[in-house]
Amino acid sequence: MKVLSKHPEHEKLQLIDWLMANQLSKYKQTISLMLSWENSFSSLQRRIFWYYQARLRWVGQKPPLNTEELLSKIEERIIKEVSEVQWAMNFTAAQIGVFEEKYRARCIALGENTGLYRDEIVAKNCTPNYLPKFIAIQLGKIET
Repeated sequence: MKVLSKHPEHEKLQLIDWLMANQLSKYKQTISLMLSWENSFSSLQRRIFWYYQARLRWVGQKPPLNTEELLSKIEERIIKEVSEVQWAMNFTAAQIGVFEEKYRARCIALGENTGLYRDEIVAKNCTPNYLPKFIAIQLGKIET
């Protein structure tokens, strides 16, 4: 992880996300390692933990059974987290809201209550990170 500290912030996050999706998530040993990073001292490891949780929901698998626990932790911690982890936690809540109807209203309420990314300006045809908008747009894509 020290090698990543030499990169600009946006590159560092792109590299760490690529590493998780294309390397770490392919092997049982590294999956176990990622699952142990929820409370890591390293914000990049925490980001990987949360991004992996989001990924489990959008890759077409049956959602894991830890959704209730994850949402409780997101609700409790998201505002206090550093931005790179906050984004991954928000993205996890977004994926839960899209793919697990039972929790959709709770995820939308989380976005409304925290206000995270509410005023974010996104390029045309891009999906905003604000949970209510993200979930609505993604559901619209699935339903059409």
